[in-house]
Amino acid sequence: MENVTTVDEFLLLSLTSVQELQPVFFVIFLIIYLINLVGNGVILMIVILEPKLHSPMYFFLGNLSCLDLGYSSVTLPKVLMNLLSTHRAMSFLGCIAQLHFFHFLGSTEAILLAVMAFDRFVAICNPLRYTIIMNPQLCVLLAAVAWLISFFYALMHSVLTARLNFCHSLKLNHFFCDVKPLLELACSNTELNQWLLSAVTGSISMGAFFLTLLSYFYIIGFLLLKNKSCRTLHKALSTCASHFMVVCLFYGPVGFTYIRPTSATSMSEDRTVAVIYSAVTPVLNPLIYTLRNKEVMLALKKIFGRKLFKDSQ
Repeated sequence: MENVTTVDEFLLLSLTSVQELQPVFFVIFLIIYLINLVGNGVILMIVILEPKLHSPMYFFLGNLSCLDLGYSSVTLPKVLMNLLSTHRAMSFLGCIAQLHFFHFLGSTEAILLAVMAFDRFVAICNPLRYTIIMNPQLCVLLAAVAWLISFFYALMHSVLTARLNFCHSLKLNHFFCDVKPLLELACSNTELNQWLLSAVTGSISMGAFFLTLLSYFYIIGFLLLKNKSCRTLHKALSTCASHFMVVCLFYGPVGFTYIRPTSATSMSEDRTVAVIYSAVTPVLNPLIYTLRNKEVMLALKKIFGRKLFKDSQ
C-alpha cells in the first residue's frame, strides 16, 4: 500500500530553471500583467462612463474585461513572487482556491464568447428587433447564467480534487495549480476526475465554441443569401472580426491543453501553452477591441481628451 501524505503545501515550478533568466522573466511578466490591468481597466471604465456604449455588445465586453482582469490575477501575482523566491510553495487550500477560480473564470469566458457571438447574430440578422430581443433583462440573465454555470463547474473540479489522497513527491509539474498536474500527484483513483476533465470541460468549451461558429455561419449565410453584396458582407464581418480573433486566441490553447489526451510528455507543452492563455491572451483582448473598434476609440479620445483639457486649465 502506498504511503499517503498529509498535504500542507505544494511546491511549484518556476517559469525557467535558469537562475540568470529569472529577473528577465520577472520584468517581462510584470509588464504583461500591468498592461493587462491598465488595458482591461480602461475598457471597463469607458463602458461604464460613456453613455453611447450602454448597449448589449459593450455590456458583454465589460464582462469580458472583468474576466480577463481576474483570470490573469489568479496566476500571475504568484508567478511573479515565485520568480523572486527560492521556496516556491503554495498552501493546499491556496492551491485548490487557485484551481477553482482559474476554471471558474476561464469557463465563464468560454460561455460569454458564445453569448457575444449570439448578440452579433441578432444585431446583423435581425436588426429591427435587436433592441427588443437583446433587452437589458435578457443580457443580465445571459451573463448571470454564464457566471453561475461556470462557478458550479469549477466547484466540481475543486471539490473532487481536494478529496484526493496525495503521495510521493509534492512537487507540482506546473507554475500554477491546475487539475492535470495535481492528478499526476494523486495516489487514489483519479478515473472520475480524468473523465470529468475531458467530458465536462470538453462539453462546455467545445459546446460554446460550436455555438459561436454556428452564429457566424448563420451571419455569413444570411448576408450572402439576403444581400448578395460584398460591401455589406465586408462591413458586417468587420464588426465581428475583433470578437472572432479573441475566440481563436482563447480556444486554440484551451483545446490543446484540456481536450487532447494526457501523456507523459505533454506537461512541458501544457506549461508553454498555459503562458499564452493565462498571461498573453488577456493582454491582447483589450488591444484587439480598442484598435479595431471605432466607437471604443472615440470614447477613449472623448474621456481622456476631456480630462487632459481640465488638467491643462
